[in-house]
Amino acid sequence: MPSPDTILRLAATTANEYRSLAIGWHVLFGVLLLALLAGWRPSNRSAGYLLAAPFLSVSTLAWTSGNPFNGAMFALFSLTLMGLASRLSKERVNAASSSVLLPGALLVAFGWTYPHFLTTNQWTSYLYAAPLGLLPCPTLSAAIGLTLMLGLLRSRAWSVTLAAAGLIYGAMGVLALGVTLDYGLLIGSAVLGVVARALGTRRHGGLSASHLVPSR
Repeated sequence: MPSPDTILRLAATTANEYRSLAIGWHVLFGVLLLALLAGWRPSNRSAGYLLAAPFLSVSTLAWTSGNPFNGAMFALFSLTLMGLASRLSKERVNAASSSVLLPGALLVAFGWTYPHFLTTNQWTSYLYAAPLGLLPCPTLSAAIGLTLMLGLLRSRAWSVTLAAAGLIYGAMGVLALGVTLDYGLLIGSAVLGVVARALGTRRHGGLSASHLVPSR
């Protein structure tokens, strides 16, 4: 595994050299969000595949930039998520209840505008060129946020896996790399873990998850 200084340098290089790719991921996430706001509801399975895709990009760029640890970790992570997605329900996703929807939206905004590593003289650049789809933490934040907004895709396994990855990389960012901004990812991952636990407890007890996902 590279040293903390090397990881920070490689992350900054990736965020600035692949800015056009970051813009592309912002466009794709934006289209997805607009479609959801317009009433489009993919199946939980399709949503899972869509949310797993950016992690393949993170893995590829990590290999390209010279960080084989992140390259291997996110290759494994994206394959794990795709395997989980293949077992998700074909039922349409539903928006979560307001108590879960709000933190989810905040996490998506956090990942969307993640300001660390990108060098720019204009703050507006963070609105469309932050390293979403390029680096682990902003991509995890956005995926966790969307998972919360979409009712956890009605899967405890999916949510726990994503929360665990967020906790690991959030802790690495804060403790090993000194990126205090990653406390946001840590908090968001903890929220997802707590909500996933509540969902699992309710289902185990034979109760519905309507407190998380309102019926339509």
